[in-house]
Amino acid sequence: MGRDLRPKHKLCRKYGEKLCDSPKCPVTKRSYPPGVHGVSKRRPKVSGYGKQLLEKQKVKRLYGILERQFSNYVAEASKKTGDTGVFVIQYLESRLDNVAYRAGFASSRAAGRQLVGHGHVSVNGQKVNIPSYRVKVGDTVAIYEKSVNKKIVEILKEGLNKVEPPAWIGLDVKALSAKILNNPTLSGQPFNAKSIVEFYSR
Repeated sequence: MGRDLRPKHKLCRKYGEKLCDSPKCPVTKRSYPPGVHGVSKRRPKVSGYGKQLLEKQKVKRLYGILERQFSNYVAEASKKTGDTGVFVIQYLESRLDNVAYRAGFASSRAAGRQLVGHGHVSVNGQKVNIPSYRVKVGDTVAIYEKSVNKKIVEILKEGLNKVEPPAWIGLDVKALSAKILNNPTLSGQPFNAKSIVEFYSR
């Protein structure tokens, strides 16, 4: 199955949570389901399995990944000693397209995926065009030097001065780079990692 290309805001309202990167997401004002009867329509009761499935779908939508990629992350995480849910979150957040977004190089994860795919991002000075590439602690992610021109620098620096990256990313606005300081953490995530792990353990 390919990527879900349905209107992203419709999905946010379907799930009742903000699953996009837009500050103008309508779910913040209209938490009811889409459609003419949305206001008075009650969300149906969902079974335990249904809730777990919903959590999985939310994460896939949020990070723009396919089922095989996601199931591989869970399978890899389950082989490690510790909290499998935490490892899954680390794998998702360590994706290069997500790091480009978190660092402020892109306005959304989709834009980050495009930026990486077009060869405009480097890791430790080497161009990487694989959005799913997993960065490690100590890596430096930057705008690829051959992709930089005066216009791009001006636009990026203006935006980066307004960015507050997570604590595990050290942003250098002047150098247009971001260093991975620690393993990624994600507080207040709009999904239940434990529920997702349970879904794949069935």
